[in-house]
Amino acid sequence: MPDPRLTLSQHAEMLALIETLADHAREAILPWFRNPDLGAANKACNGFDPVTQADRAAEQIIRATLLQHRPQDGILGEEFGPKASESGLTWIIDPIDGTRGFLAGTPCWGVLIALADGDGPFLGVIDQPYISERFLGGLGQAWVAGPQGRKPLATRGTVELGDAILFTTFPEIGTSAEQAAFTRVSDSARLTRYGMDCYAYALLAAGHIDLVIEAGLNPYDIAAPIAVIEAAGGIVTDWQGGPVGASGQVLAAANPVLHAKALALLQG
Repeated sequence: MPDPRLTLSQHAEMLALIETLADHAREAILPWFRNPDLGAANKACNGFDPVTQADRAAEQIIRATLLQHRPQDGILGEEFGPKASESGLTWIIDPIDGTRGFLAGTPCWGVLIALADGDGPFLGVIDQPYISERFLGGLGQAWVAGPQGRKPLATRGTVELGDAILFTTFPEIGTSAEQAAFTRVSDSARLTRYGMDCYAYALLAAGHIDLVIEAGLNPYDIAAPIAVIEAAGGIVTDWQGGPVGASGQVLAAANPVLHAKALALLQG
């Protein structure tokens, strides 16, 4: 639920601000997309966890805008250090979720921005700059705006796993135990697809798919999708049915009935 300290006028302020932040991120990122001069540094000690000029530029402009308009709020971003909150509100930022896809030239990456209080994220944006598509949820709003105009967001009513479309980013999800748990759900689903990063959560909120199951996520990977999906009528928990937390496990479902069935299989 939104922080009770927010007034209706502050609702309007936050809605306008989160769109401004997404607009600024678009402007910072697009010159780098499919640009042969784009380079990537590897943040991982093992494996490949890229960061680019576009990631850093987008987070920097978001932070600068927040410091100008909401200096009392906290900031938690992927690329730079956290800023403590003095207001009880924190902005959670992933400037490019899906940097591997960004490097490969696919359009399934996105900008994730969320606003959270002590109970978790209550306003979020999943923005895809290249196709000009924005999914917003929270504070009484749930809509997508893009090439086909603006439409309300609403999750699907699928209640049978055998009818469900399931997404995850990596086929090799998590640990061996997490992989086995995911496979139990995947084997029961109608269709399983991979590699969509944050765009899978947007598709769930828009009513095109039914489940997203992932492991190893950080708060900035999932805060905005939680707000958008919940505003659209869906449910997002960890694999134990509680709030998404330090485990990094995520089960996002179109409705509580389907969520319960997927949860039972994840738990074995």
